[in-house]
Amino acid sequence: MESNYNNSFPKVVIIGAGFGGIELATDLKNKEVDVLLIDKHNYHTFQPLMYQVATGRLEADSIAFSIRKNFEGQKNLRFRIAEVQKINPYKNNIETSIGVIDYDYLVIATGSTTNFFGNKEIEQHALPMKSIPEALNLRSAILQNLEASLLLKTPEEREPYLTFVLVGAGPTGAELAGSLAEIRNNILGKDYPELHKEEMKVYLVDFLPKVLANMSEQASKKAQEFLEEMNVEVLTGVKVEAYDGEVISFEGGRKIKTKNVIWSAGVQGVVPDGLPKEQIAKGNRISTDEINRVIGFNNIFAIGDVSSFVNDKYPKGLPGVAPVAIQQGKHLAKNILHLVKSEPTEKFEYNDQGSMATIGRNKAVVDLGKIKFQGFFAWLVWMFIHLILLMGFRNKVVVFINWLGSYISRNGGQRLIIRPFYKEDLKVANPGPKL
Repeated sequence: MESNYNNSFPKVVIIGAGFGGIELATDLKNKEVDVLLIDKHNYHTFQPLMYQVATGRLEADSIAFSIRKNFEGQKNLRFRIAEVQKINPYKNNIETSIGVIDYDYLVIATGSTTNFFGNKEIEQHALPMKSIPEALNLRSAILQNLEASLLLKTPEEREPYLTFVLVGAGPTGAELAGSLAEIRNNILGKDYPELHKEEMKVYLVDFLPKVLANMSEQASKKAQEFLEEMNVEVLTGVKVEAYDGEVISFEGGRKIKTKNVIWSAGVQGVVPDGLPKEQIAKGNRISTDEINRVIGFNNIFAIGDVSSFVNDKYPKGLPGVAPVAIQQGKHLAKNILHLVKSEPTEKFEYNDQGSMATIGRNKAVVDLGKIKFQGFFAWLVWMFIHLILLMGFRNKVVVFINWLGSYISRNGGQRLIIRPFYKEDLKVANPGPKL
């Protein structure tokens, strides 16, 4: 069992070192609480740039930052690598891979994972991208299929290896589609002179009627225009029915031969076992009240993608974006300190500072309240904001240099197959015929 760091201070246990967990732990620095931060990795991942790792523009360690290094000098915090197996809310403890841990206040900030909506066949064959290992798997699968296409003689044989279907036209899907289109337009002929860029096809598919459905109509239309300028075929209002690793089928009968289906059509919360089922809302998210407290409990909280706070303004819950988690973490730190001192708590109100997405070189869309703009200036704003939010000075410098090099050369990134990706039950990375 973990021993208390300071028995005289209330113990705050935070599960998850995402944006919310990191912000909460940081804001409790030098306060009279004992903070224990738990995560299954020893690094924080900057998920907004995950797609650039998947397409070889950035290396994984440039969007990851050591959790221990981030909290150097914070004497009231300890960090442990562990997986949470169960929450025992009526015993005020959690069962983990390193033992049972007691808490006075528990904060669940476990984030989200890919939602395949119960379709096991798609889950088996499609590639998700919600973690660095998954992004590296995707990078290897993409490159392996490009390499495999070189061994085939006819365009018909090469077609499924050179066809990329991205399901989900939110920011992740749109940004990844733009990045793959840039590989085809600017890099394919240089790295693979035997291939013609016309052979590589990129599709962006969504059940909803438009791209970037959560952004303004102006941003949505411009994003689709950018994608189509880059020769991405956008298919909106289209429902995926099946994918067997070789052919993706859509409602209405259309089929596309492809070994590259990338799934970003939905997310669901990662909820540890132990909470009552009635507290789990749609999307496997935990129902919380106006101070991010799990309904039915006085000392358990949930923030970020795993939490669901519904009100008149947000009938479907708050959006699953980093600013929500960051603001919730900062606000919850104040409320936990209020609770420790038996003071009144303050309601959380999300301050929507806008949203943005980049489609490719000189192409981005930005919504900042009533201010909406697209194109080159939006692209500069997108880069600046992401550099500011990235953790670690080294990471900021490395990413900036990579971006600058890519912009000048139109051929940035390494695109290395560091670890070949062959999953026995996942045929998307089938290397094809042997020499």
